[in-house]
Amino acid sequence: MGKLTFRRRKKSALPPTIEVARNSMMAAAAAAASKVVVKKKAAGARLWMRIDRWGQSEVIECDKSMIMKRASIPARDLRILGPIFSHSSSILAREKAMIVNLEYIRAIVTAEEVLLLDPLQQEVLPFVDQLRRQLPHKSPSEHVAGQMTSPYNELQSPTTRRWLTVPEAAGGLQDELPFEFQVLEIALEVVCTYLDSNVAELERDAYPALDELAIHVSTKNLEHVRSLKSNLTRLLARVQKVRDEIEHLLDDNEDMAQLYLTRKWIQNQQSEAMPGAMGLNGVVPAAHHLARLSSTRSGSLVSNYQNELDVEDLEMLLEAYFTQLDGTRNKILSVREYIDDTEDYVNIQLDNQRNELIQLQLTLTIASFAIAVETLLAGIFGMNIPCTLYNTNGIFGRVVGSMSAACILLFFLVLWYARWKKLIGT
Repeated sequence: MGKLTFRRRKKSALPPTIEVARNSMMAAAAAAASKVVVKKKAAGARLWMRIDRWGQSEVIECDKSMIMKRASIPARDLRILGPIFSHSSSILAREKAMIVNLEYIRAIVTAEEVLLLDPLQQEVLPFVDQLRRQLPHKSPSEHVAGQMTSPYNELQSPTTRRWLTVPEAAGGLQDELPFEFQVLEIALEVVCTYLDSNVAELERDAYPALDELAIHVSTKNLEHVRSLKSNLTRLLARVQKVRDEIEHLLDDNEDMAQLYLTRKWIQNQQSEAMPGAMGLNGVVPAAHHLARLSSTRSGSLVSNYQNELDVEDLEMLLEAYFTQLDGTRNKILSVREYIDDTEDYVNIQLDNQRNELIQLQLTLTIASFAIAVETLLAGIFGMNIPCTLYNTNGIFGRVVGSMSAACILLFFLVLWYARWKKLIGT
């Protein structure tokens, strides 16, 4: 019985240990699996910076699905912001967002915020600083309180019975641009400044190098000018892409109208608020405020947002930067024209040297011909043929002098003929 009792105790003590070990192994496996899942999820995420219309910013890490859901854009627009199209320039309008891909600035702009891709790059930091400086530093609560005091910027929701604030571009000063155009203006300003600085640097390097090449043609100077010309070609292509994109927008008023995100945001809120305000009872303040929005006192402001073909603000903005880019392009073309002129001048110099070498070669050929005639006469007299002249004293000097004079005379005659035929320059 003691043995049986001992065996029963031993069997009853084993299962808890095995169960604890099994639970620990399962927990470790689950933790490892969760780490793997987290790593897989983090691998597809990219670094973005979110800056709202009040100047508040935060750096977030989002994947494609989160960005597509947040900005209501298709997946192909994110591919435009990818590395494949990094050297292309595009400004695309979507239903609730604007895709901006200008040089190193790749952002998604909505009526309320801007999502900037790779904000920690060295080239993108000036754009971030400009956004933080120029956007109004105002908290959302202060913005809502300020909007509540203005009777022209309020809409009442028929379901929640709360006041909905219209963006600052609709309720502030009439000359203030909407949020999306403020971001677009800053992006164009930063890009144009960057391209102008590159052109100025290229001019500082190009003109001295071209002058040095014009003075002294060498392999080192030619290699330097060749690298400058390659950089100029790439810079011209980049400026041309941005310029063509702005020109494409200026040629189509419908595309420019689609970029008015704040206008569409206001129209959507008005369309959502007006049917409910008409169908419910006791919402006289909402109807009163909607009437104010269409009244003559604010008619000039609201009509600017209701007229879908009114693109004067954006057109003036794009024309200003189009003119600036056109001036930058003209600077590049002037540098390229100076390079072409220098190349023509160098080619003329090389052709002149080649002509001088040809003339020298022709002169030496004439001299060789005259010497060959004298050599022929000397060879004739050097033959072992009996001749009475061999027995004449002092005949050698007279014969050699006569042949040399005849050869020199022949040289000058042929040289005069070549100059008469303008084969040799004077």
